[in-house]
Amino acid sequence: MRAVVITSPGGPEVLHMQEVEDPVVGDDEVLIKVEATALNRADTVQRKGLYPLPKGASPYPGLECSGTVLTVGKSVACWKVGDQVCALLSGGGYAEKVAVPAGQVLPIPEGVSLRDAASFPEVACTVWSTIFMTSQLSPGETLLVHGGSSGIGTFAIQIAKHVGIRVFVTAGSEEKLAACKNLGADVCINYKTEDFVARVEEETGGKGVDVILDNVGGPYLQKNLDSLGMDGRLFIIGFMGGAATEVNLSCLLARRLTIQAAGLRNRSLENKAKIVAEVKKHVWSAIAAGKVKPIVYKTFPLSEAAEAHRLMEGSSHVGKILLIP
Repeated sequence: MRAVVITSPGGPEVLHMQEVEDPVVGDDEVLIKVEATALNRADTVQRKGLYPLPKGASPYPGLECSGTVLTVGKSVACWKVGDQVCALLSGGGYAEKVAVPAGQVLPIPEGVSLRDAASFPEVACTVWSTIFMTSQLSPGETLLVHGGSSGIGTFAIQIAKHVGIRVFVTAGSEEKLAACKNLGADVCINYKTEDFVARVEEETGGKGVDVILDNVGGPYLQKNLDSLGMDGRLFIIGFMGGAATEVNLSCLLARRLTIQAAGLRNRSLENKAKIVAEVKKHVWSAIAAGKVKPIVYKTFPLSEAAEAHRLMEGSSHVGKILLIP
């Protein structure tokens, strides 16, 4: 098969399409003929050599895909050859075929094309496992999402509004904020021209928000804590601004705040399967009902993965970027 290989750590130019061996399919795995894969920030970090692979993961990038089942392992009973599916991957999506544990495979949501379904697994599993399963975000509460126009952000806005949440977002341009508003965001803050702490205080009457989903990290830690209300929860899923900072922790005691953090890729197979099952139960019905839509900004041929990475790192996009083998 053909796959995109990271020839050495570096910029987008190190991504090259090459002929490689087909994946070996385990007893509990299915082999998928990839229809589409989607970019995630982790792919760019891996390309730079800064994201160690989980044990046993494919060396090729790509954390989600959609496609058709080609073969099934001898212990797999829930999928059959010819099924159209999408899947959460530990790697290997930037290829024509990928092997994946059966517990990380999902049916194509009703009303979504096979290609566009590639935009859902990683964002759905990330958002649902963090702010819902862990932070227990509940109807009637308030959520602040940093990077509201990202793949994670555009999904989080939609599913949170469906659940009955008041949604605040930050983004860096009026175009991105308009896109967030169109998806249902209630309060849209330009972090380049506004202080989001002051805006949150103003919009909540000084109460603060209940939950924050953050991918910036260090530079935002104090501001995030200052934006949370009583019993507020901060969930950190990335460190795009850096991992180190100095912080005054007194607010944690005063307002009973909780700081949480987790990745998805390094979780156990059992934990991923549990998350995927919860997503199928709670999120897929919202997609089928038209409450959550795939937000695909642009598609590229798999051979143009480098160009797709340049687009992602330029941060001008809204939603997801797809690669098509």
